[in-house]
Amino acid sequence: MASHDLYEMMSTLRAVRRLKPDPIPDDVLARVLQAACWAPTGGNMQPWKVIVVRSPERKAALADIYGPEWHTYTGFSRRRAEKAGVAGEELAKLERTLAAGDYLADHLAEAPVLLLFIADPAKMAITDKNLDRISMVGGGSVYTAVQNTMLACRAEGLGCTLTTLHCIREPEVKAALGIPDDWATLALVPIGYPIGKGHGPISRQSADQLVYDDTFGAPWQG
Repeated sequence: MASHDLYEMMSTLRAVRRLKPDPIPDDVLARVLQAACWAPTGGNMQPWKVIVVRSPERKAALADIYGPEWHTYTGFSRRRAEKAGVAGEELAKLERTLAAGDYLADHLAEAPVLLLFIADPAKMAITDKNLDRISMVGGGSVYTAVQNTMLACRAEGLGCTLTTLHCIREPEVKAALGIPDDWATLALVPIGYPIGKGHGPISRQSADQLVYDDTFGAPWQG
């Protein structure tokens, strides 16, 4: 069983989009799925399920849904970058990210496992549902399981990434996998052994940039 320092795992959990088609051993996949089940949820209700998609026909169905949405997104991203005058290393970084995403979109059906996280809204404690804004709370009882899954993949040497573009065509996703109408889809996580380096150092904003001290806007003094 893999054993790693949690902080090292969190600080090297990259979005790995180039995956080998090699099968994932059953014991490895079982540990990853168990990690998902340990995640905290509102009221300990665990309102989610995960569909482990491995059959070629169903992976192909999801790829046919996901691919066009990704390529639409990349076109928008490139136009936005051009309009903003993005150039040099910043543009090169964007192109590397989009190229990796292109690979995933074009080879999604070849990933050994696609994990589709779904949830029953009736079992969620959505405490912000009556506020005058988009609800944020419901997803909190599912994305904890997604994060546990991705950290477990990192510990097991598996590549993974969190995707949500499938939600744009959710009815088709539900039809492809026999998901009831009253359930929601929240995350599609392709997993597999990485092509190339896989995980490694990440670039994120620091606590100085993201943390406030005691009140909104007050610089963190930790």
